[in-house]
Amino acid sequence: MALRGVRVLELAGLAPAPFCGMVLADFGASVIRVDRLNTKHDNDRLSRGKRSIAIDLKKNEGRSLLKKMVDKSDVLIDPFRPDVLEGMGLAPNDLLRSNPKLIVARITGYGQDGPWSRAAGHDINYVATSGVLSMLGKSESPPFPPVNLLADFAGGGLLTAMGICAALFERTVSGKGQIIDTSMSEGAAYVSTFLWRTRSPRMNIPIWFSDRGNNVLDGGTHFYQTYETSDGKFVAVGALEPQFYAEFIRGIGLDPDTFPQMQDMDEAKEVVSKIFKTKTREEWASIFKDTDACVTPVLDFEEVHKNEQNEARDAFTSYDGTLAPRAAPRLSRTPAQIDPVEPEPGEHSLEILHEIGLAEESRKLLEDNIVQIARSKL
Repeated sequence: MALRGVRVLELAGLAPAPFCGMVLADFGASVIRVDRLNTKHDNDRLSRGKRSIAIDLKKNEGRSLLKKMVDKSDVLIDPFRPDVLEGMGLAPNDLLRSNPKLIVARITGYGQDGPWSRAAGHDINYVATSGVLSMLGKSESPPFPPVNLLADFAGGGLLTAMGICAALFERTVSGKGQIIDTSMSEGAAYVSTFLWRTRSPRMNIPIWFSDRGNNVLDGGTHFYQTYETSDGKFVAVGALEPQFYAEFIRGIGLDPDTFPQMQDMDEAKEVVSKIFKTKTREEWASIFKDTDACVTPVLDFEEVHKNEQNEARDAFTSYDGTLAPRAAPRLSRTPAQIDPVEPEPGEHSLEILHEIGLAEESRKLLEDNIVQIARSKL
């Protein structure tokens, strides 16, 4: 596995940090999640392949223990607001002086500095301040957030994992670690660069004509749209290029020459919508199978793994009674391997203490309630 031998400490947090740690673990890194005491479960369900130690970081002894673990690690994932680590006596620059090869990845909503850096927020707030939310949603309706995918997971966790890999690669040359400052707001903007660049007059890409919901890619056209079928399911149409558009129009029984690509979009959507409601989703899938019309079924959560393409590539797996995607992308020599086991908080506390040379001290750490072990291990 590509990241085998990389030692990661992930301080328990929400969404972006555990996703970042999960990605690293899937690709082979040894990830230890540092849980709080008396934590009952992992709400994010993103702890697969990790180990867990539960430490009381409010106590000096707990912070001292964490410092010893950091000194033996390659990466520290910090999910806290700015200055929280510093307030614990674990300032990243101090950690780097002790472990010059350490990479400290700090994930916050707005970054480590600036007037908003200490403000509370969630994905919707970060996407709003990134400028991206203003572009999402239906015409003449308020902007609509795409769940919490853009900031938490794409602009936060995934970009941080990329930053960690970049820093690890650079370290092979310099021998030095560094601090990664991930702003989820800036990350959401970065993964949406296409939205800005295609607005440039010099690009001459005719996809933005009006406000949100009235453009080519945001629901404003009949040829980049979803439609309901007669059985209450949906198909997705992405017939952008003229040759694909022609196949799409012929597939729904119309003539491309008399139903041109650029016409009154509302009227066109109404016509196409009525046609799609005359057949089931599977009937339409059969009609468009093996064509370049760019028409596909919208697969439900429960059925996506049964799709012939997903099934052929074994794109989804099931563990703990829940369907989950396989790791992506696929590496030819050192592919990711999902370890489905999700640890209880503190499940590996004793094992980890022994690994870092604190076997003799472990009893006292447990007695003083500096470290906890999982209830199942009692």
